Amino acid sequence: MWEQKKELRRLIASLKREHRATALCRSREIMERLEHHPVFQASDTVLLYHSLPDEVNTHEFVERWGGRKQLLLPVVVGDDLELRRYDGPSSMQVGAYGILEPVGENFTDYAAIGFVAVPGVAFDARGNRLGRGKGYYDRLLPRLTAAYKAGICFSFQLLPAIPTAPFDIRMDGIVTERQCW
Repeated sequence: MWEQKKELRRLIASLKREHRATALCRSREIMERLEHHPVFQASDTVLLYHSLPDEVNTHEFVERWGGRKQLLLPVVVGDDLELRRYDGPSSMQVGAYGILEPVGENFTDYAAIGFVAVPGVAFDARGNRLGRGKGYYDRLLPRLTAAYKAGICFSFQLLPAIPTAPFDIRMDGIVTERQCW
């Protein structure tokens, strides 16, 4: 299984390079679909992520919604993700992996989170997720039992099947630029 996951990560990295020129346009469409998702609209507290260069770009979306909802962003602390409130661009600093992360207190009221946008290397139609292999979201998602979990990806990241382990958490839905379920 681990070798299959490694090969899928290589495949998706290659596809991302092929689609680099259209990534920002695709990202805007994905984030527009997310914005109209009924669970996102109904949620007061939302967990997003501040994207890496090869992920669906969330930067504009985070700034737009930062003052309208309580937005949380993950912060890498050792082998885990802590959640912190996004209080505007001035509250951000470069953290692990070169990602801008919010400073401030750790947010632990997991039951208050209504919607989670989850990045991934790939997803399948059953909601299975392939991450980057570090397990950050594998350790975080079990704590977010009340939240709707939406995988966020480009349509070429949707695969027929993802190999899974018993600890993998399925997404409740997937948002891409061509569909939202």
